[in-house]
Amino acid sequence: MNGTFYALNPATGKVLEGEFLKSGLREADEALRAAEQAFQNYKNINKDVKAAFLRCIADEIAALGDILINRAAEESGLPIGRLQGELGRTTGQLRLFAQLVEEGSWVDAIIDTAMPERQPLPRPDIRRMLVPLGPVVVFGASNFPLAFSVAGGDTASALASGCPVIVKAHPAHLGTSKLVASAVINAIRKSGLPEGLFSLLYDDGYEIGAYLVTHPKTKAVTFTGSLKGGMALVRLAQQRKQPIPVFAEMGSINPVVLLPEAIAEKATELAAKCAASITLGAGQFCTNPGLLIAVQSEELDQFKQELNRIISTTPSATMLTEGIFVNYEQRTQQALNAAEVSLLAESGLKNTDLQNQSVAKIAQVSAADFLKSDSLQEEIFGPYSLLVIAEDIRQMEEVLDALEGQLTVTLFSAENELSQYPELISKIQDKTGRMIRNGMPTGVEVCSAMQHGGPYPATNDSRFTSVGTTAIYRFVRPLAWQDWAPELLPDALKDGNPLGIYRLINQKRTNT
Repeated sequence: MNGTFYALNPATGKVLEGEFLKSGLREADEALRAAEQAFQNYKNINKDVKAAFLRCIADEIAALGDILINRAAEESGLPIGRLQGELGRTTGQLRLFAQLVEEGSWVDAIIDTAMPERQPLPRPDIRRMLVPLGPVVVFGASNFPLAFSVAGGDTASALASGCPVIVKAHPAHLGTSKLVASAVINAIRKSGLPEGLFSLLYDDGYEIGAYLVTHPKTKAVTFTGSLKGGMALVRLAQQRKQPIPVFAEMGSINPVVLLPEAIAEKATELAAKCAASITLGAGQFCTNPGLLIAVQSEELDQFKQELNRIISTTPSATMLTEGIFVNYEQRTQQALNAAEVSLLAESGLKNTDLQNQSVAKIAQVSAADFLKSDSLQEEIFGPYSLLVIAEDIRQMEEVLDALEGQLTVTLFSAENELSQYPELISKIQDKTGRMIRNGMPTGVEVCSAMQHGGPYPATNDSRFTSVGTTAIYRFVRPLAWQDWAPELLPDALKDGNPLGIYRLINQKRTNT
């Protein structure tokens, strides 16, 4: 007997409706074998059928409406408005991938036609395109019960690539996951596709996750969470007889650099922007600004005063789970217990009627002391940030030089100020996947140009993104056909271009 477990409301501690059966190894094995069987059909499916399927998933999820939103709110403690926006993002990115698949050029078809008369040796006919890897295991994230969960960006991009998906539901979102999974399954049936294309498994421990990663049918894994959890999966995948890629987003403190002229011009405005971003969603964003870096000045003192005023009057917020709340309390206390760190601001408004209520906290430290402590670079998940105060620009550059890889680095500057700091900008380019000017890092646009991934430890492979259409490239590999009969080639590589997609033919880009 696998046993059952239940979902909890993190704000009230109430056990929510629904009994969920923990998946066993047999169910996981069956899911992967069904996925492998479905893959043999799905990997070659017509692009228009696949696009219609992705749109059908979006329609089925949208049709759940308030039932889904209300359940997600109960399980996560997130406000209704935030979840309505997340639902739109979830369905929107499915439709975005449908457009990508429908247009078709993402397969990167390359054709070098035969040159039989070439000397000293003839050239064969070689044609190459991207093909899907096989079954993908997706680990649902705690902080996005919709957009990074059962039918979130990882699942959408894997299905778009031609890969079946097995999702391990996050234990905090059991009912939400079940509802979304039902929408995906309905879309599979309506589209006439094999049901092994998608499976949902439940577990509140590590056994099923480890089994999925090490199963020989699994060909890729995605994960959003802690550095410890992400690297544990990476190691499991590397120890397999056939190693497979793991795409793990693992944490970032997303430094915000406040340049002197920017602070001098807009100290109060910048304090308000930083406070809003730090406390948004109880600070439970992978792009939460956990580090503020500035040079000491009178204007910085004004910034600090305004930041203190706003933070002290910011109401507490429900954190996603009791475990996340306890970790936040412990980690912030450890940071503030360090001799070199002092408390700059703390919320005085804690709702004692609800559980797992985080209060926002801002600490401060000198740049010299920050440079002596590796632990101050560690992410604290929640509404916390550390202000690092440098003596001058040179010391600010030293701080940036010492940082590990980040998802984002933000620069606030006056109109022409950045031109004064080419070396600083050059250093930042080596540290991050996305450089932001005069805007906060929270809020990740879902579009083709987005890069949501950065150098280690932000992710384990900085060449890829988990947001936007290029996320599809995590789940494919190049395959070349040499001297094949035209009728045996995939449509994307056939003469005459029956799909009408852009291709590279003898070094020329064309859609003819």
